[in-house]
Amino acid sequence: MINIGITLGDPAGIGPEIVVKSINSIKNRNFKITLFGDKENYQNTMDKCGLHLEGEKNLDFINTGDGEPIQMRKVTASAGKVAYRSIELAVQFALAGKIDTISTAPINKEAIIKAGSPYIDHTTMLKALTNSRFITTLFEVKKLRITFLSKHMSLIDAIKFVKYENIYNAIIDTEKSLKLLGFMEPKIAVAALNPHAGESGMFGNEEISEIIPAIEKVKQTMDITGPVPADSVFYQASMGQYDVVLSMYHDQGHIAAKTYDFRHTVSMNIGLPFLRTSVDHGTAFDIAGQDKADYVSMKEAILTANRYASVYKKRLKLLGY
Repeated sequence: MINIGITLGDPAGIGPEIVVKSINSIKNRNFKITLFGDKENYQNTMDKCGLHLEGEKNLDFINTGDGEPIQMRKVTASAGKVAYRSIELAVQFALAGKIDTISTAPINKEAIIKAGSPYIDHTTMLKALTNSRFITTLFEVKKLRITFLSKHMSLIDAIKFVKYENIYNAIIDTEKSLKLLGFMEPKIAVAALNPHAGESGMFGNEEISEIIPAIEKVKQTMDITGPVPADSVFYQASMGQYDVVLSMYHDQGHIAAKTYDFRHTVSMNIGLPFLRTSVDHGTAFDIAGQDKADYVSMKEAILTANRYASVYKKRLKLLGY
């Protein structure tokens, strides 16, 4: 039976609430759960929201709180410390084989930095804590899957990052990631940067000078198409024409996924010694602890972890990553 480690995220946010709601909504659960977070805050959140946890069988709780009260709906170092410690312990459990996969509730970047974290987000933190050679962020919503050439950069810096070597490496990592999810011969599409894929240089030269050469280098060894205009490639992938789209920058892919189906979009980190899934939204401090939070994305993240965890572990060993 798969054991999914779930970190409760920033305790001042909606993490504990959406985790409880998600667990309660999964009927006939066929996997174990290990929760990581501040237990007192977790119980207080359930009381405030009038929630109770159904089906506590096959459920463990690892308390990462230190007794310090949590100020709800505020960015604080104490909340950031709990969030960071929860991730750190979950990674230790995963590396020790005590859990099979990790699903994460949202953290607040400012809070974890206040708490002394040297890492700005989950992705950089997980890569460092596991000494992973590569890590890819992949979104999945129904048939649509998206990877990203760059993530947390300003738009002008992201455009400057559209270079041959970066694109080539991202294509290689995208193929590895799909194979780890069980796609033996993935169909990859590369999104264009400019309108109409640059229209032969009329609207920019990046397609000609950077993107096409990277695609041409790998064409003999993989099924790849592009650059495909961004105003059509995500729709085509959602209809099953491609297994994954490599987007050229953060918002290009995020907008496509969230517009398609915001509530069911799941973020994955691939390349770690374990699969990590996550919601693709923030801590929502404005509604935390008020029984207003929508849990669907968290539920999807948990179910996605369960769906892919076994094949991911097998493929990881087989491919030697």
